[in-house]
Amino acid sequence: MATDIVMPQMGESIVEGTITKWLKKPGDKIQRDEPLFEISTDKVDAEIPAPASGVLQEIKVTEGTTVQVNTVVGTIGDGDAAPKAAAEKKAAAPAPAKAQAPAPAAAPPKAAPAPATVETRHDEEDHARSSPLVRKIARENNVDLSQIAGSGLGGRITKQDIMQFIESGSGAPSAGAPPLSIAPAARQGGGVEVPTPAAIPGDLVPMSRMRQLIAKHMIESRRTSAHVHAMFEVDLTRIVNIRNKNKAAFEQRNGARLTFMPFFVRAAIIGLQQFSIVNASTEGDNIRYHRNVNVGIAVALDWGLIVPVLKNADELNFLGLQRGITDLGERARNKKLKPEEVEGSTFTVTNPGQFGAVFGLPIINQPNSAIMGVGGITKMPLVVTDKDGNDSIAIRSVVHLTLGYDHRLIDGAVADQFMAFVKKTLEGWSEDVG
Repeated sequence: MATDIVMPQMGESIVEGTITKWLKKPGDKIQRDEPLFEISTDKVDAEIPAPASGVLQEIKVTEGTTVQVNTVVGTIGDGDAAPKAAAEKKAAAPAPAKAQAPAPAAAPPKAAPAPATVETRHDEEDHARSSPLVRKIARENNVDLSQIAGSGLGGRITKQDIMQFIESGSGAPSAGAPPLSIAPAARQGGGVEVPTPAAIPGDLVPMSRMRQLIAKHMIESRRTSAHVHAMFEVDLTRIVNIRNKNKAAFEQRNGARLTFMPFFVRAAIIGLQQFSIVNASTEGDNIRYHRNVNVGIAVALDWGLIVPVLKNADELNFLGLQRGITDLGERARNKKLKPEEVEGSTFTVTNPGQFGAVFGLPIINQPNSAIMGVGGITKMPLVVTDKDGNDSIAIRSVVHLTLGYDHRLIDGAVADQFMAFVKKTLEGWSEDVG
C-alpha cells in the first residue's frame, strides 16, 4: 500500500514550501525518518524525513517547485510497482498541439488578440518556472512570462513577481526590448540559492527566497528603527589567556570546542540584566520589557544568513551557552532548524570579526532594539596603567565591539553605559568557564 509524501507545514504562518532537492530517486529504498528531500520556506531551510519505510515509488513535484502545505509531492511503496519520476511522467505525456506552434516574433504582450495567443508562448521552460496561478494571471493580463525575472528558487516566478510586473506597467515592453537575461545555472531549478561561479558577468541572476527575505527585512529595519551605533575598544588579553589555558581540558571534559562567542554572549546577558531597556522592544506606542533574554546568534551560510535563537539564555551557565551556540550553528548549516528556533529573539549578536573585519555597523534584527557586532581579535600596542598609576606600552589582544541600537527606545547615554558594562565584564572576567 502506497504512503503519500506531503509538503509539511513548518510553522503556523507558513502556507507553502519549495522543494530544493530530492535526496533519493525513484526506486531507492528508504527507511522511516531517513532524510528524503530538502525544502525552503519563509522561515527556514530544512531536511524532511521519510514518513515510512519502503521504496520511493514516485516523485510528483520536481526540484525548484513551490507548492502549498499538505500537497502530495511523492509516494512510497513496497517496491512491487515500477517507480516513476515526475519528469518522466511529464515527458511521456503527449504535448498539446498548440505547443508545436513556433513562437511569434518579439512583440508587446498586450498586442495579442486573445489570451490563447499569449498561451502559445508558455513553453516548457516557463511552465517549469511558474505555478498554475501565475500562468492564469499571465493569461488574463496578456503577460509574456519570459519578460519576468523570477525571484523564487531556480528563477521561479512567484505571484508577487507577476503582480509587481503588472502594477509597474511593465506588461507592455517595447517591441525591440530583449527578454531579461538569466544565468543558465539559475534557470535550471534544483534549488540554486546563490549565483554560482559559472554565472557570466553581466547576467541577471534571480535572488533565492532566502536572499529576498534578507533584503526585505534589512530595508524594513532601516525604515522602522532610528539606527545609531556606538563602538568600544576592549582589551581581551585576559580572556584570550583564559581560553588558551582551558581549551584543551574544556574539550576533553565536555566534548565541545571552547570558542570566544560564549564570552561575548555571557557579558551581553549580564549587561542586559542591568539595562533592561536594551532587551526591550516597541509595540506601537508601548514598550515591551521581556522577562527573559533570548539571544539571536547570526550564522553565515553558503547560501545566505540566518539568525537562530538561544531561548532563555540568561538561565544557562557558560557551558550551556557554548553548547547551545555550537548546536544552533551546526543545525543551521545542516538545515535542521525548526521555525520556532529562528523566532522570538530579544537581542542579537553577530560576529563579522571571524572573517577579518575590524568592526561592523550591523542593522538591527527586528523586532529587537539592539544588536552587538563583534570585530576581529588582533594584537596591538596599548597604553597600560599599573596599580600605582604608572603607564607603559604593551602588546595586548584587542577587539572592537559595536552596538547598533534604536534611538527611539534607547538613549545614547544608556547605550554607552551598557557597552561600558560589557567592556568591564570582559576585561575583568572572573567567571568559571566550566
